[in-house]
Amino acid sequence: MTSQNATDLKRGLSARHIRFMALGSAIGTGLFYGSASAIQLAGPAVLLVYIIAGAAVYMVMRALGEMAVRNPVSGSFGEYATTYLGPLAGFVLGWTYAFEMVIVCLADVTAFGIYMGFWFPEVPRWIWVLGIVFLIGALNLCSVKVFGETEFWLSLLKVGAIIAMILAGFGIMLFGLGSVSGGGVSSVSNLWAYGGFMPNGIGGLVASLAVVMFAFGGIEIIGITAGEARNPERVIPRAINAVPLRILLFYVLTLFVLMSLYPWQQIGSQGSPFVQIFDHLGISSAATVLNIVVITAAVSAINSDIFGAGRMMYGLAKQGQAPKGFAQLSAQGVPWMTVLVMGVALLCGVVLNYLIPENVFLLIASIATFATVWVWLMILVTQIAMRRSMSAEEVTQLKFPVPFWPVAPIVATLFMVFVFGVLGYFPDSQAALVVGAVWIGLLVVAYWVWVKPKQNLRKATSNR
Repeated sequence: MTSQNATDLKRGLSARHIRFMALGSAIGTGLFYGSASAIQLAGPAVLLVYIIAGAAVYMVMRALGEMAVRNPVSGSFGEYATTYLGPLAGFVLGWTYAFEMVIVCLADVTAFGIYMGFWFPEVPRWIWVLGIVFLIGALNLCSVKVFGETEFWLSLLKVGAIIAMILAGFGIMLFGLGSVSGGGVSSVSNLWAYGGFMPNGIGGLVASLAVVMFAFGGIEIIGITAGEARNPERVIPRAINAVPLRILLFYVLTLFVLMSLYPWQQIGSQGSPFVQIFDHLGISSAATVLNIVVITAAVSAINSDIFGAGRMMYGLAKQGQAPKGFAQLSAQGVPWMTVLVMGVALLCGVVLNYLIPENVFLLIASIATFATVWVWLMILVTQIAMRRSMSAEEVTQLKFPVPFWPVAPIVATLFMVFVFGVLGYFPDSQAALVVGAVWIGLLVVAYWVWVKPKQNLRKATSNR
């Protein structure tokens, strides 16, 4: 691949860039605010849900890693689905991932405006939203190395804050720092002292699953980076093996500390769980500290998600499944048109967000969960199809094979199907399943009306 080629991406991302991009995309609103609602649904047993969901997501990442190391291309799993499941599957998967990123970004840019309102309540929210969209758009138009470096530092600050919170929590428990609100006791016994470890039963565990899966969304961006990673055969496996475990540890340890410090029923009742930790330590500026962290988290997540959606649309354009303009690169080797499209989509989405009630956030999260789980399911099915198409000799040459084949990918696939059942069972998330089904249906129609005729025309022209 040569950098002079006007349609080739440049390999400017190092291992640390990719690791922290995945952390930046996956650790955000789901941890800082969504975790409270998951705790209310499942109680302390939510720790088990994060562990089980984390194991399933890790299998998704290993399936993606097997394909990405074997064929590191832009567009990643969208192109793999086209190759092994057919052009329709690749089209639906690629555009559903882009749709997922738009929905998540919509939630995050709106949240950014709310966060800034904490310091500047007199400034209209739309000004902050407009500003962050232009700022992130400009970052994504820089060279991929500049983008990766920015994301590294944003994510590093966010991860550092989480580590500080975990250490502070353990300090409170071990050395009695701070005071407990309501005269309670900070102890691990809080995990079972209020109705038991599983106070809401199995039903509570199942109900929290949608929130937990939303929290892990975004980690698949590792596969998107394959086309711009330096030495992908070494970088991708290291990133995949390190990041899921770290995310799981961050989530599980954070919630373990929270539920040891406070009765689980109180978590989230006083705002963000993070505020409760800092308040416990007697830090008067707890809200300010938290605001800095969540603003960093939002900017980091928006940054990663615009990158991921843009690269996916670039890959679709290269395959003739998106407008040709999406494959045009700037002098810095960036698909500038896709960044512009994402910016416009976010601006339109923010306008729509003002026209609907604030409780729409749960619906947005549910729709994002549908899109995320659909993408993960398709990645697993694609990997299974790839393996079935390979000879025994080709399988032995795989440099990063999926562990416990074929049992683990099949179990993970069934788990993703089960999550769809959960979305359809609970009233709060049923609308997301309907929206998701309509979205998939529209994509199928768009493929047959728009993409398929063009592909047939190209074939007929090339056969002449």
